[in-house]
Amino acid sequence: MLQIYKKFLLFLGFTALVCIITSAVWSKSEDNLVEIKLLNNLDDERGFCVDIKGHKNKAKINRGLQAHTCYSYQGKIAVDQGLDANRLKQKELFFPKFGVCLYPSSYNNPLSLTLVECKKIKEFIFNEDNTIRLKNNINLCLTVAKGKSKKGGGGSPIHLIRGLSMQICNKKDSVYQTWVIRHIKKGKIFNEMLSKF
Repeated sequence: MLQIYKKFLLFLGFTALVCIITSAVWSKSEDNLVEIKLLNNLDDERGFCVDIKGHKNKAKINRGLQAHTCYSYQGKIAVDQGLDANRLKQKELFFPKFGVCLYPSSYNNPLSLTLVECKKIKEFIFNEDNTIRLKNNINLCLTVAKGKSKKGGGGSPIHLIRGLSMQICNKKDSVYQTWVIRHIKKGKIFNEMLSKF
């Protein structure tokens, strides 16, 4: 009986160690998360960020992307808006919690975006005007939908949602196409121009 009890305690100790290590690794990676935020707040003072559809940890990568109220006003970058800062510097839009990258759906339909396992090909460039453009078609910019925002399912005030796609780059649409990188350090929110990141 004592032997079984020792094995059980050893198992519990090992399980606790694995949980602590996993938590520490995820916590470290959370420190490296950034948001891609539209420079113009449009009709939501909290701003709009690139967001995986769904709610935070329960986001569904097969549902695609949207522009959604940035969660950073809550003091933390949410996993469904959090991109890996180091990989973003390499022009790779990688969501570490979900293990996927952002790509055009196909070369035949570059306006639509999809989330898939990361490839070695980098599809985007960050232009000097703080737009995110397709590397193979620099006339297309990551663009938030015009018009009135839709109401989301949570938040106070209620979160807002807009469509997100690649559209023809146009100076008169710059309020829908100009982006910054947002990060949080010691509880403070910082915005950095995309071209400087």
